[in-house]
Amino acid sequence: MATPKAAGALGAPAPPRSRKSVTGTRKSVAALFLLPALVLLGALVVYPIGYSLVRSFYDQSGDGFAGVDNYKALFTDDGIRTALKNNVIWVVFAPTVATALGLIFAVLTERVRWGTAFKLVVFMPMAISMLAAGIIFRLVYDQDPDKGVANAVWVGVHDTFAQASAFPRAHPGRDSPLKADGGGFLTKEPVRAGVPVSLPLVGVAPDQMPDSAGKAVKARPEQGAVTGTAWQDFTRGKGVGVLGEPDPTELGYAGMRIEAVKDGKVVASTKAADDGTFTLPATADGAQLRLPAANFKEAYNGLDWLGPSLVTPAIIGSYIWMWAGFAMVLIAAGLAGVPRELLEAARVDGATEWQVFRRVTVPLLAPVLAVVAVTLMINVLKVFDLVFIIAPGSSQDDANVLALELYRKGFSEDQPGIASAIAVFLLLLVIPVMWFNVRRLRREVRR
Repeated sequence: MATPKAAGALGAPAPPRSRKSVTGTRKSVAALFLLPALVLLGALVVYPIGYSLVRSFYDQSGDGFAGVDNYKALFTDDGIRTALKNNVIWVVFAPTVATALGLIFAVLTERVRWGTAFKLVVFMPMAISMLAAGIIFRLVYDQDPDKGVANAVWVGVHDTFAQASAFPRAHPGRDSPLKADGGGFLTKEPVRAGVPVSLPLVGVAPDQMPDSAGKAVKARPEQGAVTGTAWQDFTRGKGVGVLGEPDPTELGYAGMRIEAVKDGKVVASTKAADDGTFTLPATADGAQLRLPAANFKEAYNGLDWLGPSLVTPAIIGSYIWMWAGFAMVLIAAGLAGVPRELLEAARVDGATEWQVFRRVTVPLLAPVLAVVAVTLMINVLKVFDLVFIIAPGSSQDDANVLALELYRKGFSEDQPGIASAIAVFLLLLVIPVMWFNVRRLRREVRR
């Protein structure tokens, strides 16, 4: 009796084999299990894309065919052009900076014991939603240094090198011996030695006076010197106090700078004591006293982070804060697979750490860096939440991006045709980046 092997050798057809996948599952069974996912994919992805594509060729009502008019609006509408320009800025800077920081963090944390804790802290913002991060950074970028962390730090650094005045709103009252002079004030008449000078000012709130300010005292005359008092000539209560004379409840302008000017030149200068009194030498006799503009310089209030010029970089900064941890984790995983023998061989050959990093580590991590950068590019093209939450209404036009403009056209301005065209345009922008990423991943698999 012929065995199956012999029968096959004699030319008899071999029994048909059931076609199975690599895992041993029949293709029909696999397709059956994939069917629910395919239905959901079609309902939630394919159908919306197709409907948006069709809707982009119709007018606002959806009844009239508009042709390519909606696509022409992408390049003629000022709001959309601003959004497109900002998207270019986002794509260029946000992924680049986030990937670079992730690379630096991944490399440096390998050399410290507390590297794991550092990675946890850097990665933690990924656990926060975009909405929550937007609210956080709306507060961080608040203009008031007492509320906004960014301006609190900025103002602190600025005031370290350029101290602001304590009397930014001080000015002469009625019947004052002072007149305006280029941001400061100048006495109307020359002063004389031995005759005390009164320099009354108003306009500084009591709680804004310097902590060192003491009760104002009328200066005593001194032979061969010019004396006087600079003080806050205001007492609460109607009819209380004497105008032009220091009263017991009034405070001196401690630290106020006073200059004696003759023929446009400063011949003497001094600062007022805590009680507002000051003394100038005999050279000030016959001069006019000037309170320089520096005494009344407005306090530095920091940068307008959410103003038209800085709002986009500020929002990109918040995005980097969130996604640098993502880049760091992926790059650290790639770094763990780098052969240590290559790094040690480069060091043995005399390469410095910077040369090892630049010529060995980075080239070996190039595939990982490319995947991270491309992934962030795709994510950046869809950014919406941060811009919508952080940018105030006055600056939202300047911070506009395509995803936000899609929302505004579709819901705020009731132009679904243009909104659909923006959606299709975004899809066209994302497809090449996705194709590049998929192709790179397949190339890595073949290796």
